Amino acid sequence: MRVTPARAPQAFEILKAAAPSHSDALRRMEVVANLLDTAFVLPGTHRRIGIDAIIGLVPGIGDVITTLLSTYIIWEARNLGLSRLAIGRMMANLALHASIGALPVVGDIFDALFRVNQRNLRIVRSQLDRASR
Repeated sequence: MRVTPARAPQAFEILKAAAPSHSDALRRMEVVANLLDTAFVLPGTHRRIGIDAIIGLVPGIGDVITTLLSTYIIWEARNLGLSRLAIGRMMANLALHASIGALPVVGDIFDALFRVNQRNLRIVRSQLDRASR
């Protein structure tokens, strides 16, 4: 079937309607943020950590891997159309997390406490709330 110029806007609207909703994207981001930041409880405490803090213990490559995993939330936020300012704040959070997280011992403690993905998810939620009002 050949798409004529008159049908192109209609085809675009059909494709746009078939795309995942904001709530689907937000749900995916929540799953990733929880897995990376709060998936497990430290034994003997009520403190939650995620695989970010665990993978970050691997010298050298661990922090690179967790930073790459954390970019998923920023990518989804960009696809949702968040403002450049919000994306910039999210990238600044991730840059801070990556730079301090690369330090031995101190960085590992920082990884467990800073929870960059939860912070970025709060930015996404606040932007989506503003947009819906």
